[in-house]
Amino acid sequence: MSTPRPVLVVDFGAQYAQLIARRVREARVYSEIVPHSMPVAEMLAKNPAAIILSGGPSSVYEPGAPVLDPALFANEVPVFGICYGFQAMAQALGGTVAHTGAREYGRTVLSPASQAGTLLRELPAGLPVWMSHGDSVTEAPSGFSVTASSAGAPVAAFEDLATRRAGVQFHPEVAHTEQGQEMLKRFLYDIAGIEPTWTATNIIEDQVAAIRDQVGDKQVICGLSGGVDSAVAAALVHRAIGDQLTCVFVDHGLLRAGEAEQVEKDYVAATGIRLKVVDASDVFLGHLAGVTDPEQKRKIIGREFIRTFEAAARELDAERHIEFLVQGTLYPDVVESGGGTGTANIKSHHNVGGLPDDLQFALIEPLRTLFKDEVRALGAELGLPEEIVQRHPFPGPGLAIRIIGAVDRERLDVLRAADLIAREELTAAGLDRDVWQFPVVLLADVRSVGVQGDGRTYGHPVVLRPVSSEDAMTADWSRLPYDVIAKISTRITNEVREVNRVVLDVTSKPPGTIEWE
Repeated sequence: MSTPRPVLVVDFGAQYAQLIARRVREARVYSEIVPHSMPVAEMLAKNPAAIILSGGPSSVYEPGAPVLDPALFANEVPVFGICYGFQAMAQALGGTVAHTGAREYGRTVLSPASQAGTLLRELPAGLPVWMSHGDSVTEAPSGFSVTASSAGAPVAAFEDLATRRAGVQFHPEVAHTEQGQEMLKRFLYDIAGIEPTWTATNIIEDQVAAIRDQVGDKQVICGLSGGVDSAVAAALVHRAIGDQLTCVFVDHGLLRAGEAEQVEKDYVAATGIRLKVVDASDVFLGHLAGVTDPEQKRKIIGREFIRTFEAAARELDAERHIEFLVQGTLYPDVVESGGGTGTANIKSHHNVGGLPDDLQFALIEPLRTLFKDEVRALGAELGLPEEIVQRHPFPGPGLAIRIIGAVDRERLDVLRAADLIAREELTAAGLDRDVWQFPVVLLADVRSVGVQGDGRTYGHPVVLRPVSSEDAMTADWSRLPYDVIAKISTRITNEVREVNRVVLDVTSKPPGTIEWE
């Protein structure tokens, strides 16, 4: 992909490094995450437009703490330090960092100096920011103006416009810091002088050109799951090469109500993509019969997906020789895997391994520089239906891991009906975008006593699991309005005969996971 000069986010072990990179992208500036261990020469070889030094859990005085190479400052690249990065920057440039005994964690009131500088100009006094530090910068490096302080940080922000360097003790990237995004924009636009050109339109134009250059007149295959990532990746490749792309949709019978039809009809209608549908539901359910262990379910589904996709790929390869495979790899996948190299592994939400050795394709990964919100923006720009673009993340093994117990058609029908009601009511309440994911879980091996009409029942419970998150690494249960929960519960117990009890999961992640299995 032809990308602009990156803003490098140097990760000092921060839990927020990806969030910083996302916030930079939200300011329409391209960013990449690099480890603090990367030599400065390698960083500079990327020709960065600016460098942001992240926070981290260490003290700059600890033995073995990440060290900032002063060589970073022997050039004219703009630099912005955050929390640990702020302290490391101050120390490397000759400032003073000390154990003051005044720690600050959580919400803290910022006191701008009389000369608030570029980052903080005209922002309200007494601004709430998010702090997390034990050490403090007590003296700014030569040439820097101190632009703010707090009760526990005599130097809470500084900047040197002549060298285009600035830093803050707090975390501007988190939502708890008011005006934090505005501060980041001021560094990027006003101090670093970067133009905000990272937009969905520009990404599509650049990527289309790159795909055409990579593929030429060759044939390409893509596995569609119905999820956002594969849908957008395929649409982007199709925009570039048209009917040189063939998509394969393996219907394993474990999708939610209406989702198979959405891929087969709505997606094809919106894109004009050539689609091969393989209905393998009987095969998958046959292999899953009687299996209750969640890990075994995942392995069976992954194995059968590979077999089914392999057979479809061989058929297509016999018709038109295929040389490329599209994968919906996203930037967090690349970061978490340490860079992501190698030959084709079918990504993902199918939790599968690699393709067989004799079925190798060169990879096309048009989304590997993007975060999920950017992928959604691309999908909208490409004209995909909102139901696909805004679809909640859904596990590749599908409803199989939302049934606690063995999987069969009857239990799938029960769960589909309950799940559809929950989704309908969430949409009717206008809350789809307030929730990251909304698993509905059928406790198939559990029965509870109930009363429906005048009769005693012995039905299954279902669990509602609405969660809010930014990246699924951590999550909290969504505080849905009680009337919405009540309506979902009433409809499920009235309309799904086999269910007589609805419960709400109020566990955060950690300690719980988003899915039950």
